[in-house]
Amino acid sequence: MRNADEMLAVAAERADELAAPRLSPRPGRGVAVLACMDTRIDLFPMLGLQRGDAHIIRNAGGLVTDDAIRSLSASQRLLGTEEIVVVMHEGCGLHGASEDEFRETLAADGVLPTWRLGAFDDIEATLRASLARLRSTPELPSRDYIRGFIFDPETGALREVAEVAA
Repeated sequence: MRNADEMLAVAAERADELAAPRLSPRPGRGVAVLACMDTRIDLFPMLGLQRGDAHIIRNAGGLVTDDAIRSLSASQRLLGTEEIVVVMHEGCGLHGASEDEFRETLAADGVLPTWRLGAFDDIEATLRASLARLRSTPELPSRDYIRGFIFDPETGALREVAEVAA
């Protein structure tokens, strides 16, 4: 627990800086961002965000999972967001991973999760499928402003992935 102890000490030293007594829990820019948890992704400078601007939801891959939809639904229905941005990235650990090998590793430890890893082979197709899922889920009342981006941590470039016309 040495990292947690260090983090607690840093937070105690910076309590005045961390306090946000007049900042609303409602995102000032009305946006929620779903992104991969990768350590190379620093969403605030990348997207021009400040504390209080957006809800940030992170998971492995930046995937639209049931839990991501739960968080986005709470963000919209309870706290007023109307826009969603999804950020995936090149070099993701889930890109090219094996669902079967991961499941076998867990099974060897006696673990049988109710969830899938979410491995994928095509990042653009996966992002498009995620955007389509968001646009069709009834849990989200605001589905008109949903966009998806892929970040390249090697170059710093961020590019939009357009939805393929049906």
